[in-house]
Amino acid sequence: MMRDRRGLDPTDIRILSAVQKHGQLSKTKLAEIVNLSPTPAWARLTRLRAAGYIRGFHADIALDRVVDTTRVIVSVSLKSHRKADFDRFETHIRSVDEVTTCVATGGGVDYIMTVVAPSLSAFQDVMDGLLAADLLIDRYTTYFATRLIKAEQPNLAKLAAYRAPFR
Repeated sequence: MMRDRRGLDPTDIRILSAVQKHGQLSKTKLAEIVNLSPTPAWARLTRLRAAGYIRGFHADIALDRVVDTTRVIVSVSLKSHRKADFDRFETHIRSVDEVTTCVATGGGVDYIMTVVAPSLSAFQDVMDGLLAADLLIDRYTTYFATRLIKAEQPNLAKLAAYRAPFR
């Protein structure tokens, strides 16, 4: 049985792909999808959970059917680039419910965030709060989303199957 550098074999990847795509599954359904008998499939799933490969199960809510929102993509540059400054910003961002994603980037900006708020004025309140928190924000640029075209997790099986070319 071939394992990759993370200690996962192809069956583990199939199990992770199945729960990524379908969420929580019954023992029987999981076994059917990954082509394994139920008890070993469930044991592997339990092991993968315990090892931290699965962070949780979440529903993909059709937010636009529940409530009107304003979605804004925000690029942020900090005035200072010390580790303590990045840590302070990131710790604060984790506590702001309206910030749904935040990635640190290299290059011209330090972070790119998605902010989801009930209105434009509520979005501005979020930004005013970030500026008032003294997070050393030098500048930020906003991009107002007009439509969400795609929001999915990457294809795990395809990523795991990729082998970098020899150099």
